Amino acid sequence: MQNIRNIIFDLGGVLLNLDMQKTEDAFTAMGVKNFKSLFALGHAASFFKEYEVGSIDDEQFITSLQTLAGIDAGREAVIAGWNAMLRDFPAERIELLKGLKQNYRLFLFSNTNAIHLQSFQKTYSDTFSGNLLDDLFEKTWYSHSINMRKPDVKAFEYVLKDAGLQAAETMFIDDALVNVEGARAAGMHGHHLEPGKSVLDIAW
Repeated sequence: MQNIRNIIFDLGGVLLNLDMQKTEDAFTAMGVKNFKSLFALGHAASFFKEYEVGSIDDEQFITSLQTLAGIDAGREAVIAGWNAMLRDFPAERIELLKGLKQNYRLFLFSNTNAIHLQSFQKTYSDTFSGNLLDDLFEKTWYSHSINMRKPDVKAFEYVLKDAGLQAAETMFIDDALVNVEGARAAGMHGHHLEPGKSVLDIAW
């Protein structure tokens, strides 16, 4: 970590536990018989990405999900199924962040969406005595709010400029290698959190 002054964290899979099987199970219970094949198709990816960069709203996304999956489940059931993948914030990871704040400037950059944002912020607040997730960081960037997403180099250049950070002094941590490569292309140091590893395993 020599010469590193700033650390930008990804959220899901790094600080927040995810379980995609929970969402698959929820949609299967609504009558979706081929979840994996449907959600891997290129036409599905288009509106997922549109939602992540805020170019479609909640209702358009929910309708797209219902149409893609071929289900007549109501709005609340679809939202609950979509959020089912979002699990918990392990306390030891949050304590790690609090310790790192003594020596580094901390930031968060997440590819996410409005429905998920509301859900995981509530989970954090409920878990940690009403505290706010964003208060852990000097600044947070959510893809749907800034209309850009990882791994686009322009997205990383935006966050660096927005916070006045020098790329050479900044470490980016993500569990998706493609995102880490995007950060590196923007001149940042990148740490790929490999499967089975957690932020607690990094040699701070």
